[in-house]
Amino acid sequence: MIDNRPTSPAASTDAPGLRAFVFALFFIFGGITSLNDVIIPKLKDLFTLSYTQAMLVQSAFFAAYFLVSIPAAAIVRRLGYMRGAVVGLLTMTAGCLLFIPASSSGLFVTFLAALFVLASGITIVQVVANPLISMLGRPATAPSRLTFAQAFNALGTTVFPYVGSILILGTLATVDPATLSGAALDAFRAEETQVVVRTYIGLALALLVVAGLVWANRNKLAEEAVPHTSILAAFTLLRQRRFAFGALCIFLYVGGEVAVGSLVVNYLMEADVMGLGAEAAGQHVTLYWGGAMVGRFIGAALLRLVAPGKVLMGAAAMVIALLLVSANSSGPVSGWSLLAVGLFNSIMFPTIFSLACEGLGKRAAEGSGLICMAIVGGAIVPLLTGYVADLSSLKVALAVPLACYAVILAFGWSTRRPVSAARD
Repeated sequence: MIDNRPTSPAASTDAPGLRAFVFALFFIFGGITSLNDVIIPKLKDLFTLSYTQAMLVQSAFFAAYFLVSIPAAAIVRRLGYMRGAVVGLLTMTAGCLLFIPASSSGLFVTFLAALFVLASGITIVQVVANPLISMLGRPATAPSRLTFAQAFNALGTTVFPYVGSILILGTLATVDPATLSGAALDAFRAEETQVVVRTYIGLALALLVVAGLVWANRNKLAEEAVPHTSILAAFTLLRQRRFAFGALCIFLYVGGEVAVGSLVVNYLMEADVMGLGAEAAGQHVTLYWGGAMVGRFIGAALLRLVAPGKVLMGAAAMVIALLLVSANSSGPVSGWSLLAVGLFNSIMFPTIFSLACEGLGKRAAEGSGLICMAIVGGAIVPLLTGYVADLSSLKVALAVPLACYAVILAFGWSTRRPVSAARD
């Protein structure tokens, strides 16, 4: 059976223009994802949450990757890449607008629901973007090209937290929510969360504009029909050892990166670290993600000279070293070593993705869907990290992401040599 809609990129009359479009998608979903690091301390303060409870923000957000990735791959297969991107952008818009009723309710769970819908749209967009950028050029340079695209993702994660920290953390309440109850508490939370609502309404308007532009250019990508397969058939890719190991590493990498990013604000506010105020600490999140942006531009060039597996090994080893320094020191050394992790995170996602998906051919959308499912690590690892922080301290909790990076180092070692034969 063949679907009527074209679903596999073939040739394009405007490859540079399409690459620019994909770079814009990376910028958008990267920036919105990084805003979680800013709203976590805001919601933690307003709803008097523990670290474990606050990390439910990431759990709700990244759970969408697990639940929506395979259906998203089916949507892309049926509608095509450009139309699939429009569906994703409109779903993201709906998620942003759901912050309005979430604020009115004054309930933490409604914010989690809005974040889940927002992340569902991002999942669809990411299923489009990852294989598409790999296909718009020579296969041999796919890791470099995807790393360059991820640099635009990092540009978004650099810009959004800085602006978000001013808009959101700059207005942290001076009233202790623990002293209020009943209707007074609900009214207080609704009022204080308006800064979050206004931020996401602005994003919704921007997303509508982008969706319109993508729709207007939906026919610029020539796509070929591919055989229809069951959604569940995608899981047969896990029989390929390299792909399965890579999917696991995406799970661990996203979990480790998100766990560190989620703790940065509170970590830098600690008296034995840098003792910063909330807004200043939030602005430092920009440096964490900014390091990833710089590293990706460097990595895009480095990956053309050095085997991707070896680059991945080196980056993972550096992250492990920085986490050990941060956990076993104090003052600025502890804070800056944690922020420096972003620099070496830079090449990990695109490199792991490319190494895992090498040779998938027409099953690229399915592979991308499974890889995006693995991003659910961002829902689980931060929650575990928050639990350890509640039991002990933020520094001890760094052992959780450290263990994740140790497995990634092993994957780099196992893929340090190129695949000698094409996959089935």
